[in-house]
Amino acid sequence: MALAHSKLTAQGQVSVPAKVRRKLGVGPGSVLEWDEEGEQVVVRRAGRFSSEDVHRSLFAAPPKARTLEDLKEGVRRHVKRRRAGR
Repeated sequence: MALAHSKLTAQGQVSVPAKVRRKLGVGPGSVLEWDEEGEQVVVRRAGRFSSEDVHRSLFAAPPKARTLEDLKEGVRRHVKRRRAGR
């Protein structure tokens, strides 16, 4: 069952029904993304940033390679600091 219906204008424009705008949380200036999923075209609100953008901003440089011994030493230091306050 369809959520709502729209009509395509001669210029290829479509109006987004109020019910759909409320459901998507969009308004003037919002960007909609059209995706193909098999035989269907899906419209969704476009995210401002992709997960790749977020990852690049958080992890600008790749982490320094560490050995197993480095990791074990880090755990030892953490446990020692944690138990020191008791």
